[in-house]
Amino acid sequence: MGNLALTYWNQGKWTEAEKLQVEVMEQRQQLLGPAHPNTLSTMGNLALTYQKQGKWTKAEKLEVEVMEKRQHLLGPAHPDTLTSMANLAATYSNQGKWTEAEKLEVEVMEKFQQLLGPAHPDTLTSMGNLALTYSNQGKWTKAEKLQVEVMEKRHLLLGPAHPDTLTSMGHLASTYLDQGKWTEAEKLYVEVMEKRQELLGPAHPDTLTSMGNLALAYLNQGKWTEAEKLQVKVMEKSQQLLGPTHPDTLIIMGNLASTYWRQGKWAESEKLEVVVIEKRQQLLGLAHPHTLMSMGNLALTYLTQGKWTEAEKLQVKVMEKRQELLGPAHPDTLISMGNLALTFQNQGKWAEAEKLQVEVMEKSHHLLGPAHPDTLTSMGHLASTCSNQGKWTEAEKLHIEAMEKRQQVLDPAHPDILRSMGNLALTYHKQGKLTEAEKLQIEVMEKRQELLGPAHPDTLESMGNLALTFQNQGKWTDAEKLQVEVMESSQQLLGPAHPDTLKSMGNLSLIYWNQGKWTEAEKLQVEIMEKRQQMLGPAHPDTLESMGHLALTYQSQGKVAQAEVLLVQVARKSKEFLESDHPHTQLYLKALNDFQRSQMAYTSISDSEQRNMSVSDYMPMSIEAFRKNSI
Repeated sequence: MGNLALTYWNQGKWTEAEKLQVEVMEQRQQLLGPAHPNTLSTMGNLALTYQKQGKWTKAEKLEVEVMEKRQHLLGPAHPDTLTSMANLAATYSNQGKWTEAEKLEVEVMEKFQQLLGPAHPDTLTSMGNLALTYSNQGKWTKAEKLQVEVMEKRHLLLGPAHPDTLTSMGHLASTYLDQGKWTEAEKLYVEVMEKRQELLGPAHPDTLTSMGNLALAYLNQGKWTEAEKLQVKVMEKSQQLLGPTHPDTLIIMGNLASTYWRQGKWAESEKLEVVVIEKRQQLLGLAHPHTLMSMGNLALTYLTQGKWTEAEKLQVKVMEKRQELLGPAHPDTLISMGNLALTFQNQGKWAEAEKLQVEVMEKSHHLLGPAHPDTLTSMGHLASTCSNQGKWTEAEKLHIEAMEKRQQVLDPAHPDILRSMGNLALTYHKQGKLTEAEKLQIEVMEKRQELLGPAHPDTLESMGNLALTFQNQGKWTDAEKLQVEVMESSQQLLGPAHPDTLKSMGNLSLIYWNQGKWTEAEKLQVEIMEKRQQMLGPAHPDTLESMGHLALTYQSQGKVAQAEVLLVQVARKSKEFLESDHPHTQLYLKALNDFQRSQMAYTSISDSEQRNMSVSDYMPMSIEAFRKNSI
């Protein structure tokens, strides 16, 4: 029965495995006694099955019992006792109890070093586990140091192609990825993949895992085509080898959905995520961590598509289940609260967003520490909400604090530091501190060009932000030159209909507009509007924004009837889909009202006065209304 349970376990059939393991455990307790080594082994195996199902309270309770009985029966330094301590530490880690996990893992590592020596396989495994806990806490320097040591010792002891050596290389590559060392990560992942292909074959589960990891490295570098190609290949092989509902297959499908999302293929992403959720609900249950994670991913896809009601509904459900399952301060609970706050932000519910984000930041600070990556991310999100409400002093203060703390613990060119600098620059921009914004944006752009290359999406984003600052400084030539480069690179890298490409086209059209190049502006804006209508639908916020910009350009050219038709459509659709009190709806209604009032004033004066009157004389408010949404 135990062997059959193990077979079920390896197939991801954890319900069947659990049922058998409970039966075996009860029989052994009755036959051998509650403290017999074989009984404790089955209890430990059952705890691992609970772990896989996200039943961490049950797993912890069982593992504490196993550990205490082994300590009493075998002593505190016996290998089996240490193994049970390590398993308990893993359960603590899954619950976000990283301090408790770290304490146990340090003890396990030190005892293994003393008992078995610094190069014993079990010692190296314990060092690797501790490194993963360091990584989860954002202590990447400590994690990297340990992982390098583990890799080198395994390389020397077991050889460069041993499975354990390759596992340690993969863990080190993951830490490189967290630190933004994408070239080093990719190099290691490629080596691991090639050796596993040679050693295990192209369709072995470990080979597929390494291919999936390499795809994630490609994804972080903006190599989305390469990532997608690899993930499709991995998914198809996993479906064939493990079956369409195996947990590993579903992880791969979820990763592919994320790649689709990055590429703006939101329909494909949504379709895949729905399949993953349905299969995980059937296999793992509604409250399993993996099910909730996939629900959260689908909610973000809804958010990007402007389906804010659907996103909010799903995110509330995820948050409440995580609060119930994991507790109000678990890292995953805090992530779901932060995602819900982003949806509130997009709905213009800034008070609700701010309230949630303050709670997330304070709990992250208490649980993870003031310099943990998740704490600093929550500070950045709160700063963004403050900025949207015009609380620029508070936003600036938060961005500076996040940036300085990241500079203390990370490499000066780390992606997170550059993101903090970029966010601070945008806050300067909104306050009219254009010189400070420009200085920061140039630094961010140059570092990204050096680190990521001139065509990486993050590089292009920083170039686009700098172009907007040039625009607001009246440096039209510099702004236009930079924005044209961003648009052309985006078209080549991402495709002509990608959201980022369309955004860059929209920004360029505004630069044309400000220079009075209305024909060029109109041509771009018509193309943007049509592509967004086709891709996102006629009522998506981005579609409405592009319609508003085009209306402004029509108006500037004296195409008053066409402008009014668009403005009426935008205001009506925004009221219908975003609701009347949404900030965007208010802006569109104000723009329409100002337009209609200006037309009444315009028609009441003489023909000679009309000929001497410029557009800027009678349309100041609608210009400002729509430009607010473009930055």
